Amino acid sequence: MNFSGRLVLGTFTVVIFTILVLIWGAERTMRASLERDVRTGLEREARIVADLLPPDRTTWQATVTRSSARSGHRIVVRNADGTTAAASDSLLGSNILRVEVPGGPGTIMVAAPLDGVDEAVRLARGSMTGAALLALLVALGLAFVAGRSIATPLVQLSTAARAIAAGTLPRFPRSGVPEIDTLVQALRQMNRQLADRFDELRQEKAGSTAIVEAMGEGIIAADARARIVTANQAARAMLGYEIGEELPDLRTLFRVKGARELVTAVLERGEAGDREIELDGQVLSLHARPMDGGGGLLVLRDLTEVRRLEAVRRDFVANVSHELKTPLTSISGYAETLAGGDVGDPTRERFLATILSNARRMQSLVDDLLDLSRVESGRWVPRPERLDLAALTTESLALFADRIAARQVACPIDLDPATPPLFADPSAVRQILGNLVDNALRYVEVGGTIAISVHPVDGGIELAVADDGIGIPAEHLPRIFERFYRVDPSRSREEGGTGLGLAIVRHMVEAHGGRIRAESAPREGTTIRCWFPARPDVA
Repeated sequence: MNFSGRLVLGTFTVVIFTILVLIWGAERTMRASLERDVRTGLEREARIVADLLPPDRTTWQATVTRSSARSGHRIVVRNADGTTAAASDSLLGSNILRVEVPGGPGTIMVAAPLDGVDEAVRLARGSMTGAALLALLVALGLAFVAGRSIATPLVQLSTAARAIAAGTLPRFPRSGVPEIDTLVQALRQMNRQLADRFDELRQEKAGSTAIVEAMGEGIIAADARARIVTANQAARAMLGYEIGEELPDLRTLFRVKGARELVTAVLERGEAGDREIELDGQVLSLHARPMDGGGGLLVLRDLTEVRRLEAVRRDFVANVSHELKTPLTSISGYAETLAGGDVGDPTRERFLATILSNARRMQSLVDDLLDLSRVESGRWVPRPERLDLAALTTESLALFADRIAARQVACPIDLDPATPPLFADPSAVRQILGNLVDNALRYVEVGGTIAISVHPVDGGIELAVADDGIGIPAEHLPRIFERFYRVDPSRSREEGGTGLGLAIVRHMVEAHGGRIRAESAPREGTTIRCWFPARPDVA
C-alpha cells in the first residue's frame, strides 16, 4: 500500500474510533442525565402523594388512584412492615424506573416508564451519527489530498536517489513542504560530496589496492598527516577494532611506547624499522616502511601463538628434564656403588630395588608423555561402546587393591539406577578412573575414603571421584589440569606421580565432547567431576 492509501486508512481508523467513543460517551452521559431528572421528578411526586394522604385510611386508595391517573405513574403506599396499604394499576414494559421515599404509614413508591428517555437518546444518536459521517467524509478527503501532496514529491525524490546510485544526472522535485524541501537540499549536497569523494577514492585506490592484495598480514597505510587511509581486516582484528569502525590517526593508534617510536620515525623522518611489542596479551611484530609522497605503511604479524609454543616447548623440556633427572641421578648413584663391588647382599638387594623403582618411574613418565602426546595431537580418536560402568569401576579399583588395603581406605561406589547407558571408549574410561583413583590415593589420609559416584546430570552422565584428603587451596584449582603442575611437588614425587595424570584425564574427557571440573578446599577433600554427553558426537 502506498503512502496516500496508508494515510487515508490511518485517518479513517482514527476518525471512526473517535466517533464511536464520542457517540458512546455522549449517549451514556445523556441517558444518565435524563434518568437523573426523571428520578428527581418521581421523588418529588412521591413526597407530594405522601402530603396528600388524608388521615382516613379508607380514602387512601381513591387518592392514590387519582394521583396515578393524573401523572400516568404507578403509585404504591406501603406500611412500615412492607405490606401494601394502597396501590394503583401496574405499568407495562421492562424499562421502568422505580423510586421509593419515606412517607405515609411507611414508604411511598412511584414508578414511571423510561420510553421518553429512550426516544430522546435515539434521536440524539441519529443526529450525532449523521454529523459524524459527514466529518468522516471531510477527514478522508483532506487526508487523501494531504497524502498526494506529500507522496508525489517523495516518489520523485526516490527516483532522484536511484539516479544518484546509478551514476546518472538526478532531477530534484519542489514540493512546497518545508521538511521535504530540506531533504531535497541535503540530497543535492550529498550528490555533490559523493562526486568529489569518488574522485578521491579512485586516486587512493590505485596506491592501496596493490598493497592490500599483495600482503596477507595486517596492513595499515597512513597519509602524510597520519590519517589512516587503509586498514585491512587482519589489522583491525589484531588491534581490536570492528569492520567499519573509525580509527584514530596513526600517531595515537598505539598505546605502546615502542610502537609510537616506530610510527614517529617512519612519519617524521621517513625511516624504516622493525619492532616486536606486546599489546593486550598479544605479541605483534611491526614492520614500518615510508610511502612515496609522505605517510607510512605498517605490516603487522601476530606472533602470539609462535611465542606461546616456544614457551610451552621450553617449559616442557625443562619439566621433562627435571622429572627424569631425579630418577636418573638415583639410578646412576646406586649403580656406581654396586659397580664398586664392596656391597653386602642385603644392601645390594635394597639398591637394586631402588634402581628398579626409579626405572619404573621413568617408564611411567614416558608412557604418560606418549599418551598425552597422542591425545593432544589428535592422533587418538575415542571409539565409543556401550559400557558397564559397575564392572569398569570395580575393575579399576581392583588394580589398586594392595594400596587401598595398605592405607585402609574405604571405597564406596554409588551408581544411580536412573543413569542412562554411557557410550564411551572403554580403554579411555579405564584410564580416566585409574588416574583419578591413583591421584586420590596419593593425598587421602590413612583410614580415609575415596568415593566413586555415577549420576545423570544435565542430559548426560557425571562420573565423580571424591576423597576426604588434604584438599587443594582455591588458588591452585584453575591449574591442576595443566601438565606437570603440582600443588605439593615434594609429596607428589614421594608418591611417584608424574604430574600428567589429570592433564590426560582432561583431554580424554573433552575428546568425548565432555567437560571436567574440580571442587576442593583445604582439609575438606577433593572431588573431580567428569561429565559425558549421553551420546557424544564422536566417530
